[in-house]
Amino acid sequence: MAHKFEIYKDNAGEFRVRFKYNSEVMFSTQGYSSKSSAQNAIDSIKTNGPGAPTEDNS
Repeated sequence: MAHKFEIYKDNAGEFRVRFKYNSEVMFSTQGYSSKSSAQNAIDSIKTNGPGAPTEDNS
């Protein structure tokens, strides 16, 4: 698969989510204290992301 979400534990012991496309990290999240919170972040991105507007602050 060319793209995927990954849940991993950082050096501080928090759970984080990163999204990879062709092995390149496209974005990562803040740290979460529980794995279920990290999974909730993925679910929220999948649900709310497709309709999110783009804001250009350049």
